[in-house]
Amino acid sequence: MFDGHFRSSVDRAVKPLGNTLRRTKISPDHLTIAGMLIACGAAVAIGNGYLALGLLLVILAALPDLLDGALAKASNTSSQRGAFFDSVVDRVTDALLFGGVAWYFASHESPHMAILPLAVSGMSSVISYERAKAESLGLSAKGGLMERAERIICLCLGLLFPPLLIPIMWIMLVLTTVTAVQRFFKVWQQAAVAPVTAAKIELRRSRRQSRRSALQSRRTRPTTRRPS
Repeated sequence: MFDGHFRSSVDRAVKPLGNTLRRTKISPDHLTIAGMLIACGAAVAIGNGYLALGLLLVILAALPDLLDGALAKASNTSSQRGAFFDSVVDRVTDALLFGGVAWYFASHESPHMAILPLAVSGMSSVISYERAKAESLGLSAKGGLMERAERIICLCLGLLFPPLLIPIMWIMLVLTTVTAVQRFFKVWQQAAVAPVTAAKIELRRSRRQSRRSALQSRRTRPTTRRPS
């Protein structure tokens, strides 16, 4: 939902920051790694009951994730490798944060409550997989009530108001499940009306990859000189 309504506005807002960061020697990958390391600290802080510190670190961890794309665009270093790396780190970061909440629940609430944030993390992975699989088939699975931005915002609200953390986790679980169902039926309907189109897109993608591989092999093949 956030990506559909506010992503373009946020990208325009952080574009000047990307141009500023371009003058440094920092790369988008550096920002991505920094965000993951800060998220590790946030998970440890939350797990040990320092929720205010955890909230601050979650916000700080979100900043590099917000700026790495702007820096990549400003420095013309956007690539498939960078997009893949950023996506994987996002999943790792989510697992760390919800793992920290599970640790907190097991230590300060009830061991059974630790299942709740783990369930949210599991359903979040389903949402991410649905989008990745749909895009690999040439379909679209964007959108939904509870995407990653919404999950981070809800987590921050729960850390800001600790008595509401458990109810917010329940709300996140319900809305995340609804989002997974929404994306499933969205892709299901697209595949039903255009199954051949999806197959053709996948075939063209495979052919392009084969041509790239052949071209790369010719470029790297050593040349032999005829004897004079």
